[in-house]
Amino acid sequence: MRFLLFLALAGITHAATTHADLLKLFAEWRAFQRPALINGVPDYSPAAIRRQQQALPAWQQRLAAFDLAGWSLPEKIDYNLVRAEMNGLDFDLRVLRPWARNPFFYATVFANESDTPLHEGPHVYGALELWQYRQPLSVQDTDEILTKLNAVPRLLTQAKTNLVEDSKDLYAIGVWQKRRESAALAALAERDPKLATAARTAQNAVDQFATWLEARAKTMNRSAGIGVENYNWYLKNVHLVPYTWAELVTLMERELARTLATLKLEEQRNRELPPLQLPTSVEELDRRNNEAIDTLMNFQRQLFTVRNYMNLDRLRGVRQLLPAADLDVFSNVEYRDSIPMKTHAIHWIEKQRLDKEPHPSPVRASRLLYNIWDSRSEGFATAWEEVTMNAGLFDQRRRARELIYFMGAVRAIRGLADLKFHSGEFTLEQAQKFIVEKTPNGWFNPKGNTVWVDMAIYATQPSYGTTYLGGKIAFDHLLADMRPMPFKDFMDAFFAVGVIPMSMVRWELTGLDDEARKLGLRR
Repeated sequence: MRFLLFLALAGITHAATTHADLLKLFAEWRAFQRPALINGVPDYSPAAIRRQQQALPAWQQRLAAFDLAGWSLPEKIDYNLVRAEMNGLDFDLRVLRPWARNPFFYATVFANESDTPLHEGPHVYGALELWQYRQPLSVQDTDEILTKLNAVPRLLTQAKTNLVEDSKDLYAIGVWQKRRESAALAALAERDPKLATAARTAQNAVDQFATWLEARAKTMNRSAGIGVENYNWYLKNVHLVPYTWAELVTLMERELARTLATLKLEEQRNRELPPLQLPTSVEELDRRNNEAIDTLMNFQRQLFTVRNYMNLDRLRGVRQLLPAADLDVFSNVEYRDSIPMKTHAIHWIEKQRLDKEPHPSPVRASRLLYNIWDSRSEGFATAWEEVTMNAGLFDQRRRARELIYFMGAVRAIRGLADLKFHSGEFTLEQAQKFIVEKTPNGWFNPKGNTVWVDMAIYATQPSYGTTYLGGKIAFDHLLADMRPMPFKDFMDAFFAVGVIPMSMVRWELTGLDDEARKLGLRR
């Protein structure tokens, strides 16, 4: 009765009733969500944002009007995923407002592909993805790149008008990001004479923008943290995570204690074994790297169905050896044993699956916006480290087990940095210092790139730092709740659901709706 009353009050007399209706709405929604392009530049002007904000409630009403009676469980999950995307835009409009407070949002060029379904954190629509183009460039590719390069100065001119809100931490991150973009554009100008003039013009605009950010930052005082109340709303309504900020603090602290304690026990067990040695040549590191790929790919065949197109060949071909003083947190792991980091590279196989075997539902095949996939993508890749270890991958290389627990501890530390940054307990500088000082062995390089990459993501994409272990814990719950079956069958079923939040994966595979009820989802 209350649902019918809502429809009447909303002026909706005929509710959509089918999954096909939802898919039609989803296609229309995605078109609405994308910004308009004006002379090749996405429009995030105050007027454009106001129009989007005024229109969003009608989209949410259209979705709320759906009658889910008779829908299958996968169809209901699709519905709730669309709802989460609409909530993501709502949260951007109300809280994150990246176009008005976050210079990192205005990324102009990405030299490297992310290992996750989409880039981590919010970014403007239509940035130049250099990694997508293959040499030698075709005429069409050259024209596309030139068009995007020529749009960079206009985009950054718009950004100066749009960025009106005080956010000292985000401006610091923006300066760091623009220095990276400048280097990528300089390299592009050196590499391709046909692109050189446009690349240097874009680089000059990026450099000027970084200088403008530095000057503005001196007048700012506010942190980028969103507060616990907003954090909780975001977890529940956008990322479909059935934990609160406080519960995640407890989970991160427990995982930090567990991994550090187990690391010490592993070290005790292995005390008479020789320590893992750093490679002495690039040839040795390359050999270790290739052997690790082959060993892992062969081992994984017993854990899930490995298709012919699945490989980690993109990780082959090590071309430099860093001096020990320049190693950062994950190169410290990689240089001691190449297999542990390769287990996390299940990301790349997942991306190959997304391309080659997209989910039949357009909602799930689309790669969800607002990083809604993060608990599933990062959580599973982290879980896979211990899954492969416990399944026997490191039985003949016991000291590598220490590296798995080390990486788990690092994920807990970064999760706590994310949580305490957004609660206001840490500034950006304090969060970075916490990560460096808490990491065992001094392996997190305070002058390295990773501590900036991490906090750039976590400051601009709240809760991302918790997804590695939060998603891993959710995977553990799923595995515990599944009916008995061969592990390989379970993994194939897991992959078939798609890269959607872990709570939705568990709901679909087990039928248990306790988390869905806690999240207030339509059932």
